[in-house]
Amino acid sequence: MSGAVEVFLDETPGETRGAIMRDGRYTHLLIHRDDDAAQTRLGARSVGRVIEVNPGLHGAFVDIAAPTAAFLSFPRNDRITQGQRLEVVVTAEPRAGKGAAIRYVGPGEGTPRLLQPALGIAAQLRDLAPGEESVTGIPAIDAVVEAEEEALAQSIVVASHGIDLAIERTRALVAVDIDFTSTPGRDPKQARATANREGLKQAARLIGLRNWGGLVVIDMVGDGQDAEAQSKVVRAAFGHEPQAVFGPVSRFGLLQMSLPWRRTPIEEILLDAGGRPSVQTRAISVVRALRRQLLADTLSPRIIARCAPDEALIAYPLVARLGPRAVVQADAAIPPGRGRIEEG
Repeated sequence: MSGAVEVFLDETPGETRGAIMRDGRYTHLLIHRDDDAAQTRLGARSVGRVIEVNPGLHGAFVDIAAPTAAFLSFPRNDRITQGQRLEVVVTAEPRAGKGAAIRYVGPGEGTPRLLQPALGIAAQLRDLAPGEESVTGIPAIDAVVEAEEEALAQSIVVASHGIDLAIERTRALVAVDIDFTSTPGRDPKQARATANREGLKQAARLIGLRNWGGLVVIDMVGDGQDAEAQSKVVRAAFGHEPQAVFGPVSRFGLLQMSLPWRRTPIEEILLDAGGRPSVQTRAISVVRALRRQLLADTLSPRIIARCAPDEALIAYPLVARLGPRAVVQADAAIPPGRGRIEEG
């Protein structure tokens, strides 16, 4: 992950986003919403109370004053009992209806509560890209919207290498399929190796951008006859992840690997159960577009955002934080997600 780095920070009322671009492609999209449970963010420390010990899962469910109980794997050589108070830290944010995963830090006292919040987006960006100053304003707004579009895309085409890359997350695993169209006149073996190298590089980037983890199955170009070389390419592509676990390449050219879960997947933050942008996502998008226009147009006395009524209901208090020039108006004639910005 070397090369040219750009860092973007957008603080729109209701949501803060950070994005990192390396060599012209987004590698990270971080999102904190104002109504997130602070106790469940990655790195947050809390006092928790054990509410259920589950020997079958070799762990316990812990109340950390969040909407859903967190899960604690049994600490090695330690005994956990119901009602026990613990100090814990979040190691994986909630996903797929599950609560956060936590790690035991030590004994705790008192009622379940937050002790130390997780790092904010700005601090996380500094950790991920040391020494890089965050770009703000209009360029940051445009960047985080672009990063969102890329994070939600189902496939990516790398025309320069003849690659069509598809990545899909199912309930059980993440499937990566690298399709390749050979160029006449090129050595087939070398072309396959190059396609696998570039395809895996982009797959690793997109999986990180989407905050995915768990079991990953990769269908590479070729039939597994170059298993040793293919395995090296996979390990190089995911070399930035120290907790990655790699399996062998099968004779069909498939490789299984495991990645840790850390952050809530981007699609679970932005989309509803039907896979469409949630009303909250749409409302904050309206606020972000209105904020962008306010920054671009400093002379108009009012900038008005017209949007669907359910979006406006969420947007009203957020727009009030943008100042007196910002106005939101509900319009039942505007379809969901089609809000527009007008001069007053």
